[in-house]
Order: sequence, then structure tokens, then C-alpha cells
Amino acid sequence: MLEEVGVPYRLNLVNLVKDGQFEPAFLKLSPNNRIPALVDPQGPDGEPISVFESGAILQYLGRKFRRFYPREERKRVEVEQWLFWQVGGLGPMAGQAHHFRQHAPIPIDYAIERYTREVERLYGVLERRLRDREGLLSGRYRLYRLDRAA
Repeated sequence: MLEEVGVPYRLNLVNLVKDGQFEPAFLKLSPNNRIPALVDPQGPDGEPISVFESGAILQYLGRKFRRFYPREERKRVEVEQWLFWQVGGLGPMAGQAHHFRQHAPIPIDYAIERYTREVERLYGVLERRLRDREGLLSGRYRLYRLDRAA
């Protein structure tokens, strides 16, 4: 999103292997000890603000920069429902499927089948949505995914 709105930013890596997500300084920013987290030194009223959880970060940035987050209620609802579809469905389910298919110390057939089926279902939702449009959303309000390694 920061790339899309064209604002300068600095990326600070959190070393998950060394439990960096549990360090007190990081927990102040992200009490759920998860990435991503954002610190905006020029937040509301010019005061710093920290935001955690990807959906909240995207909403905050969309409102702040008035990009990809419409003011009109009907259009905003369209953006939010697909945003929450991703953060509450596709993201977590794909993560679980990947974990149980690739990293579980003991293969658990039920978990592999359950999460794989759910991700396939969600991909079906995505395929149907993209049948007649370029992106998840119509008009100028589209969701983009940054697929590059940090």
C-alpha cells in the first residue's frame, strides 16, 4: 500500500527466528506479537500513531492518503467486504494449509484436507469475482497485493 500511494517509508525487519516479535518494544506496537505493524510519525493531529493488523493498516493508510478507500458508503462497503474476506478468510486459511502441507512435524490428513479444501473454495470465490473485472473491486478502488520479498 505504501508503494501504491508513493510515500517514503523505512522497513524494519522483525527476526521471528530469534523471537523478535516478543521484545517489549515491538509488543508496544503490536500487542498481538504479529507482523505487520506500522508506525506513522505524522499521525492524526501530527502526533505519532502505531497501527497493527494488516486490515487496520490498509484502512488507516487508505483514509490518510485518500486512495483506494472511498468516502461513499456503498463503495466503502464493497472495499471493506473484500478486505475482510482476505484478512479473515484467504490469508489465514492459506497460511494453515501451507503449514499443515509443508511444515507440520507430523502429517495430519484431516488438517491437510480441511484447509486445502477451504483454500480451494476461497480460490473459487476469487475466480468467480475476477471473471468480469480486472481486480476484486470495480472502478478505481482496486486491491493490490505486493508480492516481493522484503
